[in-house]
Amino acid sequence: MAGLDEATVATRNDMKSYWSEHSQETTIETMMLDSNAKVLHELEIPEILAKLPDVKDKDVLEMAAGIGRYTGRIADAAASVTAVEFIEDFHKANEKSNGHRGNVSFLCADVCDLERQPSSFDVIFSNWLLMYLDDDEVARLAQKTLKWLRPGGEVFFRESCFRQSGDVKRTSNPTKYRHPSFYVGAFASAVIDEGNGRVSQFELVSSSSVGVYRRVKKNNGQICFRFKKVIKEGSVGAAETFQRFLDAQQYSRGSIARYEKIFGAGYISTGGQDTTTEFVAKLGLVRGERVLDVGCGIGGGDFYMAKTFGVSVVGIDLSTNMVHRALETSLTDPSVDCEFEICDATTKEYAPASFDVIYSRDTILHIADKKSLFAKFYTWLKPGGRLLISDYCCGEAETQTTRFKAYVASRGYHLLTPAAYGHVIASVGFSDVEAEDRTEHFVQVLQTELARTRLNKDAFIAETSAHDYEDIVDGWEAKLVRCAEGDQKWGLFFARKA
Repeated sequence: MAGLDEATVATRNDMKSYWSEHSQETTIETMMLDSNAKVLHELEIPEILAKLPDVKDKDVLEMAAGIGRYTGRIADAAASVTAVEFIEDFHKANEKSNGHRGNVSFLCADVCDLERQPSSFDVIFSNWLLMYLDDDEVARLAQKTLKWLRPGGEVFFRESCFRQSGDVKRTSNPTKYRHPSFYVGAFASAVIDEGNGRVSQFELVSSSSVGVYRRVKKNNGQICFRFKKVIKEGSVGAAETFQRFLDAQQYSRGSIARYEKIFGAGYISTGGQDTTTEFVAKLGLVRGERVLDVGCGIGGGDFYMAKTFGVSVVGIDLSTNMVHRALETSLTDPSVDCEFEICDATTKEYAPASFDVIYSRDTILHIADKKSLFAKFYTWLKPGGRLLISDYCCGEAETQTTRFKAYVASRGYHLLTPAAYGHVIASVGFSDVEAEDRTEHFVQVLQTELARTRLNKDAFIAETSAHDYEDIVDGWEAKLVRCAEGDQKWGLFFARKA
C-alpha cells in the first residue's frame, strides 16, 4: 500500500477485517448480510439486470464479484467477463460455480490495486463495492474505470446509501453509507486528456433506487448509478472538479429551497398543492394504479398522489439535486409507494403498457421534439390510460414581442400555443384530447404567490437572501407582464389512450 495515506490504509485494513469476519461461509446470506437473503436475491436479480447497460457480445469487467451472484448471468450474454474478487473464499466459490464457462476469467485481487489496459472493456459492473472504499479510493477508481472503458462504454454500480440494507448483526461496521450525490460527484469529476483539445469524461445516464428493497425492506436507499464514457471538446483544467460540483450542488439546493418558499413545501411548479389537488382530481386515480411523473421535481405531487389515492408513482427528472431531495423525503415515510430516477425522458425506455397514468407539470417546455415524446407516452400507457400535462405555452407567433422571443431563446424553451400543443398530443393517437388555455388561472396564481412573498419578505430573506427575494419578485413581475402582453400562456392538457 505504498503511496497511500494513513486514513486510506486504515480503511483498507478495516474492510478486509470486516469481510474476513463475514466470509466464513460462501453463501448468499453471507454476501447479502440479510436473514431474508434468498428471497431478496431472487427478486432483485432480474431488476438489477434490467437496469444494466446492454452486455450482449460485450467485454465486461465485474469488480467485487463475490461468489458470482451476477457473474454467470452476465456471462450468458457477454463476449467475455473478467470477475475480480479480493476475498479468496468468495473467489474460489465463483470459480467453482462458473469456471466451466469459457468466456469468464477469474482474478483474486483488490480492485484498488488493479491495473488494466486502457480501452479494455465495454461495460464495468459492481454491486456493493464503493461503500467499502474511502473517499479518495472511490475518486481514484472512478478515474481508472474511465481509462479502462472504451469510448461509449458504460460503468454501472449499486451501493447502499443513507443506511445499511441487511439485518445481520455485526460487531463492527466500517461501511460508508453515503449520500448518493457523493458518487455522482466522484464520477462526474473524472477526466482524461485525450489530446487534440479533447477530453473523456463520464456522463450520468441514470440513477434510481432498487424497487425490491423499497417494497420488501422499506428501504429507498439502495441506489444504482449508470454512467457513459463520452469524448468531448475541452481541457482537463476546464473540466468539472469534484469541489466545483459540490459547490454548484449547494447553490442548486439553495435554489430549490427558494422555490419552495414560493410554491410550498415539496413543490417547485405553479400553484403548488392547490393546482396539484385540482389537476389530479381530473385523473380519477384508483388504488393500485401506476403513475409516471415526468419532471417530478422534488416529488411533492408524487407523495400526494401515493398517500391520498394509494397509487404507485415513478418520478423521473434530469436534475440530480431534485431527485436526491425527493429520495431524502421518501426516507421519512417508507410506506409511501414512490420511486425516483435521474434520467432523460427523451431517451428513457419503458415496456409498452407500463402505466395507467402519465403526469407532467411545467416540464416539457424544455423539449423540442414533443411529438416523439408524446408517442412514447402513448406506448407506455395501458389501453384506457390517461395523460395530464400542464405546461408553459405562447401566443401566436405573429403577435409575439421581440422581447419575448429573446427571453424564450435565452432560456432554451420550445413553446407552442395551447391549441397547437393539443394537436400534437392528438397526432400520436390520443383521443378525447382537452386543450385548455389556463393563462387567466396562471395570472391569479402568480399574483397570489407574489403577494404572499411580499407579505413575508423579512422571513423570506432570513431563510434565503435579499438577492433571492429580488430575483423571485422580478421574475414573477416579468411573467405577469408577458401574460398581459399575450406572449406567455399556460396550458392544461388531458387525453386518453383508447
